[in-house]
Parts: sequence; C-alpha cells; structure tokens
Amino acid sequence: MGDAVALLELTGVAAGYYVLDRMLKHSPVDIIEANLVEPGKFLVLYTGGVAEVEEAHNIVLQERANEIIEELVLPFAHPSLVSGLQGEELRQTADEYDCLGVVETVTVTGSLLGADRAIKDAGVSLVGIRVAGGLGGRAYFIVCGAQHDVEVALEVAEEQVNGKGGLRRRELIPRPHSDMIEWLLRPAPFSVRR
Repeated sequence: MGDAVALLELTGVAAGYYVLDRMLKHSPVDIIEANLVEPGKFLVLYTGGVAEVEEAHNIVLQERANEIIEELVLPFAHPSLVSGLQGEELRQTADEYDCLGVVETVTVTGSLLGADRAIKDAGVSLVGIRVAGGLGGRAYFIVCGAQHDVEVALEVAEEQVNGKGGLRRRELIPRPHSDMIEWLLRPAPFSVRR
C-alpha cells in the first residue's frame, strides 16, 4: 500500500488516457481507477510512495496543466482511505454501528481531503468512500464510531472540505436501524477492480 493518494480530474476522455499512459511510463504508481465521470470528465485516482506519486503528478502538471480541472496530492494518506478507494469496506453487524456520519461533497477532492482528515483527527473508522459516475463528479464517504467522535469527524470534514469545492451535505445517523445497514455503500457505478 502506498503512502500517498493523488487525483487528476481532466477535461475529457482523450486527455485522460494520454495522461494515464504518460504517468505509467514515467513513474511506478498504482492506478486505483481511471474512468469517465459526468459530465464528460475523466478522473484518475492513484497511489504509491510519496516521491513516485509526486513525480507522476508533476509530469502531468508540466505537460497538460491546461486540461486539468482539479488535482490533488495527499501525502501520507491514512491507510484506510486507500483501502476504501480500492473497494474495501468496514463490515460490522448492525449492533456494532453506534453512529454513522455521511459526508457528501461537491468534488472528489473534497471527499478525499475530508475523509482523510476525519479519520486521522476524530477517532472514527472509515466505513467506505464512493466516487461514482452517476453523482456528476461528486463523492461521499461514511464514517462510524461513538456519537461524539462522529460529530467531531463531521465538523473536521466540513472545515477541510469548505476550502476545496464545498460540502454538499452532511448527516449524523445515531443508532442506525439494522435494515438500513445493508444499504450502506451498495456497489457503485464507478467500477472498482481488484
């Protein structure tokens, strides 16, 4: 597992595939996902050592800055963020979820920053994170823990996200109903390969 997570959101598919090829030729990074997101943008999420991720990112910034809509390098990302982006989710029984926090952001960058900060600062666990084509370029994540910790996580995430595209909505769900748990993080349209 890498030490850094990075994102490039590009103006279109052709630019996205060019950048993907260029990155892979230039630096040994692991692609988490490279795919089209609405409306007509191309998203590349990747991980690796901090130096390798920064090297791959910088080559794109040097060559294709005019085609980048949004970009982020998150060095020393929390390991559960990488796991969540790779489709691994926290599986607990309904009784083990004291409280849930759901954060939906306007940008994928916002969710990455908010989730990383929340799980580092608030004593919560990441249930999962979704970057979905059907969300129009938005993303969301879910954390769980004791109610007071989840409340802190939501505040920390909101502070972090407001500087990067903004918060769409956040919700605190204390003592979630057992029938609701099965609906958490259903398979996303933004496919995750293992």
